[in-house]
Amino acid sequence: MDSRIRKTGAMCGVIAPIFAFACILSAVTFWSQFSWADNALSDLGVQPGITAIVFNVGLVVSGLLFLVFAAGLFMLMRRQVLGKVGAVIFALSCIALIGIGVFNESYSPTHYQVSVAFFVLFPISLFVLSAALWRLRQRGFGVFTLGVALVAAAVWVLEFTLHYVPNVAVPEFVSGLAGAVWMETLSVRVLKTPPNSAKS
Repeated sequence: MDSRIRKTGAMCGVIAPIFAFACILSAVTFWSQFSWADNALSDLGVQPGITAIVFNVGLVVSGLLFLVFAAGLFMLMRRQVLGKVGAVIFALSCIALIGIGVFNESYSPTHYQVSVAFFVLFPISLFVLSAALWRLRQRGFGVFTLGVALVAAAVWVLEFTLHYVPNVAVPEFVSGLAGAVWMETLSVRVLKTPPNSAKS
């Protein structure tokens, strides 16, 4: 059963980022006035017609798939307390992502709160997981996870200190893309690992 949960979570970890970014980029193409410099991605969620539907449904569905990935991650870390904590924090970030899709910019201040929660909790979960992986002697992947966490956090630190773009679409996209690369990499590793040799 544990192996099945891990494998199912890993399959969702492969599918979900692709689905999420396909929906985001599709929504961008549907709204011709979108500007990477001057908009937030969440602006897509309040545009009339297909744009908002594709964006918001994409976030909700991918967030649910991410939760399945988080369940697999929890099982992968089931004998490592720090790893389980990281998986729980990651799951909370997934719930926040779903909240972004459910509570668009029309729902103030809830939208802002869930957006901040997602972009804060996600890198925190990776920082915790990188420490757990190091303790599990998976140091190569632990360093990779730490690097992804630093990228996901740095784009926001630089935005608030240097203000390198007028709005937040770029840091949102880069942070999300870093997370997608991490999820895809871990998911492929899990899928390639025989059940009886999986580390936990």
